Formats: sequence, C-alpha cells, structure tokens
Amino acid sequence: MAAARTPARPARQAGPAPGDVLGHVTLVTGKEEFLRERTVGAVRAAVRSHDGEAEMAEAVGADLTLGSLGELSAPSLFSSTRCVVVRELEHLPEESVNALLGYAGAPAEDVALVLVHSGGPKGSGVLTKLRKLGPVTEVKTEELKPSEFPQFVAAEARMLGARMDPSAANALVQAVGHDLRALAAAVDQLAHDFPDEALGEERVAQYFGGRAEAKSFVVADAAFYGKRLEALEELRWALDNGTASVLVTSAFAGSARGIARFKAATSRGRGMRDADLAREVGVPPWKIRTLRDQAKGWSDDGLVAAIRAVSQADADVKGAASDASYTLERLVLTIAALRS
Repeated sequence: MAAARTPARPARQAGPAPGDVLGHVTLVTGKEEFLRERTVGAVRAAVRSHDGEAEMAEAVGADLTLGSLGELSAPSLFSSTRCVVVRELEHLPEESVNALLGYAGAPAEDVALVLVHSGGPKGSGVLTKLRKLGPVTEVKTEELKPSEFPQFVAAEARMLGARMDPSAANALVQAVGHDLRALAAAVDQLAHDFPDEALGEERVAQYFGGRAEAKSFVVADAAFYGKRLEALEELRWALDNGTASVLVTSAFAGSARGIARFKAATSRGRGMRDADLAREVGVPPWKIRTLRDQAKGWSDDGLVAAIRAVSQADADVKGAASDASYTLERLVLTIAALRS
C-alpha cells in the first residue's frame, strides 16, 4: 500500500530519518546544484544509518527503462536495502514515463529512490504527475537571491548548533562571496572552532579578513565598469592573497545577474525609489547606485555574452582548465571589452 504523503521540507533542514526515505521517493528539483547534492547526500546518509551494508546505485534519466529501473531497485545477494539516485530526470525518455510513475506510486519498502531534476521547463509534465503521488516528497532547491545569502549563512549556523549575529552573516557573505559551498565550509569552520560563543563580525574578520580585504566583488565591479587595468590589478592582488578562483567567478556572476535584474526592473517601473528597486532587484539599497552606473554601458546582447563568458570561466576554474589565473585574466579582459 502506498505510504501517506509527506509534506515538502526545506532543502537546508537537518537530514531525514530512514523511515522518511525508505519506501518513498525523494524528488529533488531546482537549479541550485549545491543544495541538490546536499539533499542526495542526506538521503544516502539516512539509508546508511539504517543499514551500514546498504547498496548505493546511480543512473541518469536518459538511460532509465522499465528493465533498468527493476535492476536498480531489486535486492542483491549482499543487501536488500538500496538507495537509487536517478539524475537528469528532465531527459527521461517518453516511453519510460509510465514505468517510473508506476514504480513511484508503490515503491519497494527497502529502497530509497531519489529523482533529481535540474530545473527548467523540460520534463515538467513528469514532475506534475510525480507530485500527485502519495509516496513522493519534493525538496525544492531554487537559486538564492542576493539578499537571501545572509539568511542561508544564519540557517547554516543554526543547523550546526551555533549562533551568528546578522551583521556577522552579512560580513561573511561580503568576504566569501555567493558560492554556497564556500559559505557552508566557512560557517562549519567557525562553528567548530568557536562552539560556545555567538559568532560575531570579529570572528569573521579574524578568519576571513584577508578575503574581505581582497574583495573579489571589487574585481568584478571594475571589470563591469570597463576598467580593464584596474580590474587586472585587483585580480592579481586578490589571487596573490589567497582568494579562491571560484569566489572571483561567483562575484562576476553576481554582478551580471544584478545588472540584468536592475535593467529589467527599471524597464518595468520607471521612477521607482531606490529602496523599492533594491527589493525588486534583491540587493542592499547601497548597491543600486553602483548598478545604475554600471547598467548605462551594457546592452542586452552584451549582458548575454557576459553571462556566457562567466559561465564558461566558472566551469574552467572548477576543473576544465589547467591555469585558473589565465582563465580569470581572460574573463576580466572579455567583460571589460563587452561594456560598450
């Protein structure tokens, strides 16, 4: 008999219990890759806590058939408990949809099935049908708005049993940037090194002051202003002082998104006050003046090209390229040149 439907839970919540995932289907949706992977890891951890010998299996949606799904979920000679992760659900073949829905409506009791959809409209019909099934629990992992990153930091601290001042959360975001992995690692370090005290700005400055002074977002701001030489100087200073390459690309991505959102908001509502614009764009009010100045030199086509360049550089510094410094210098030159 199908289990009763479990309400959707936040993606950053403490891990589920074995009974929440075994005999159930966990549907993970959204574009935020870090939160998707955290949810997958939490399901695996719950299964292992129930059975240390449980088997772990993976597949991609494009390869899923009735036969392969049966093989993935069938017990083996070594363990009857399994955790099956199907990634890229958006690429599920049409002929496999009914087989997956049939299984998801009555999953095996000793199997935890995790279906990961990377976001976007493709495969939305399958998601709609899955959401109607009792054993399916959806975990949404949408990308955060700039104004939500301090909330993420504070939630990370609470999850670890730590207390963090709002000002400290803001300072950490300014120092580390908008990379969720880096922010989570920073909070984890602070929480474990200072377990019995409220985490304030002084602790953030003590551990991440070098990054705060380097300010990868200063590099991005200079590049998006078209100040090529200044951006290159700031980049070299930041890298020489230990700023991670991924934080630089994260800052560039944030600048590109901010300009795009500002242009969209001003085109919809001319004459808006800065405070209203800040809420619409999702940035602090002081950032609006910077975005207004930067946006004057950016066309829609230029922004599209910039976003593509940032995306490629981000992939390169995460492993696709051998020289991260060269990749970032090339990104600076590209962005500065694109500003008309």
